[in-house]
Amino acid sequence: MSGALVGDLRRMWALLGLSRWRVVVAVGWGVLALGSGLGLAALAAWLIARAWQMPPVLDLSIAVVTVRALGISRGLCRYLERLATHDVALRAMTTARTTVYRTLARSDFWLHRPTRSKDSAAQGGSATALRRGDLLVRTGSDIDDLGAVVVRVFVPVAVAVVLSLVAIGLLATISVAAAAILAGALALSGVAAPWLSARAARDAERAVRADRAEFTAQSLTVLDHAAELRVAGRLDAALAAAATASRRAVAAEDKAAARSAWSAAATPLAIGASVLGALLIGITLYGPSGGTPGAMTPMALTILVLLPLSAFEAVGPLPAAAQSLTTARAALHRLTQLDEMQVHRQGSAARCDSSDSASAQVVSEVPVGRRVAVVGPSGSGKTTLLMRWAGLFETPRPGVTFFAEDAHLFGTSVLENLRVGCGDLSVSDAEKALRTVGLGEWLDGLADGVHTDLIGGAAAVSGGQRRRILLARALVSPARVLLLDEPTEHLEADAGAQLLRDLLDAESGLVEPDRIVVVVTHQLPAGHRADVIVRVDASGQVTTHFPDQAGTVSAHREIPLPTR
Repeated sequence: MSGALVGDLRRMWALLGLSRWRVVVAVGWGVLALGSGLGLAALAAWLIARAWQMPPVLDLSIAVVTVRALGISRGLCRYLERLATHDVALRAMTTARTTVYRTLARSDFWLHRPTRSKDSAAQGGSATALRRGDLLVRTGSDIDDLGAVVVRVFVPVAVAVVLSLVAIGLLATISVAAAAILAGALALSGVAAPWLSARAARDAERAVRADRAEFTAQSLTVLDHAAELRVAGRLDAALAAAATASRRAVAAEDKAAARSAWSAAATPLAIGASVLGALLIGITLYGPSGGTPGAMTPMALTILVLLPLSAFEAVGPLPAAAQSLTTARAALHRLTQLDEMQVHRQGSAARCDSSDSASAQVVSEVPVGRRVAVVGPSGSGKTTLLMRWAGLFETPRPGVTFFAEDAHLFGTSVLENLRVGCGDLSVSDAEKALRTVGLGEWLDGLADGVHTDLIGGAAAVSGGQRRRILLARALVSPARVLLLDEPTEHLEADAGAQLLRDLLDAESGLVEPDRIVVVVTHQLPAGHRADVIVRVDASGQVTTHFPDQAGTVSAHREIPLPTR
């Protein structure tokens, strides 16, 4: 076993967070299940040969009962092994997926995602160079492939090693030569066949993965932007690209399947060689002319021939295990590369499009005031300013939450969409928040109220309703500092102006007066009561105005942000 393979296995174990005790329990049940099958084969062979001698029935009663017990225990232990193995695998996949999500959450991959070619996607890379389809493969099928090693590799390999040694030892008590033949046949089926299978899987992995990722990316593009593609006259081309990638993946899989057929043929050949060798040895020892008197009983001869058939049951899954291991190693390498993106902390904002603006120079200082308005034209760096104040370019600030203009609405219930901001939000509080932002009439018209599913996410509501739902999500957040990016976009002019006035008025009751609200907008409504106005011009120059005080300053003063 090469050092690279050992290193990959250790990293898999660490990423999956496997419990040794749980894995041992799963292996134990697997050994008992296949051990029952091995014992059943040996005892059944003995019983058949012994019954041929027509002894008294009572002499066979214990063997008959034991055969039945082994048959029952085989199925029972197999069921328990499946339960234990899948319990370990599902726990491991949850741990791995949580780790990957935390890595993505700590990264800044969403700031700058250039398009990526199919070849570069196949080679992996950090999330900053991945498309949504590539990331979906990482967090979806790659982690599934990694979790499959528990069910298809770790447990089956351990069980196969134990059962092979037991079968060889049991056969050695009858004939050492037959045991040697069985050992060679098991090595062919348990080592050579998996090696051939792994080689075929590597070839398939290289050929299929890029086309599969390309197909996923193209499919997501079609699903998310079908209307725009149709208007632009590019929908047919996008569908054709997805279909082409799918056909390439299928063709690559078919090519690899031809190579894996040789590994599939190795096990039947090994079984035939083992049984034939055991039979010839048994005939030699038992035959009337060449046999040694007393060297081979009819029961021993029957066991000698039939036991190898059951012994190969343990090594049968190993070729598939080799394929799963190869796929999992490739998935591990892709997932490991995601770790490279989490170190971009200090100076990471230099990659942002607005990094050369004056607003990007303001890193951690927020103007004093309970209600702050950030005003400026598009592209001036207002959103960058909010993101810096939220600590999204460095260490996120506790108690400070940034609510983006393009925040996602999920295809689930209204309540669950609001719980993105507050995980334990009650139904009554959710209804109150929706009515507060002006969605009371819309809520009353929903068949299931806040439990109504938004099929398609944002596609299920209008642009104005989407903005109000996102604002309600911000209001239910426990954060003491709310950074709102364009909260009134897509609303009617009068309704949007009134909502802005309420957000910037500490006494309006829309937001608790002890919370800090920072709002980004293109234009302030008349009659607003903002404590501070931060103006960002097209060149990025930042000035701060305090309506209650005389004059305008360019300096920023620290706001009392919470520390925990």
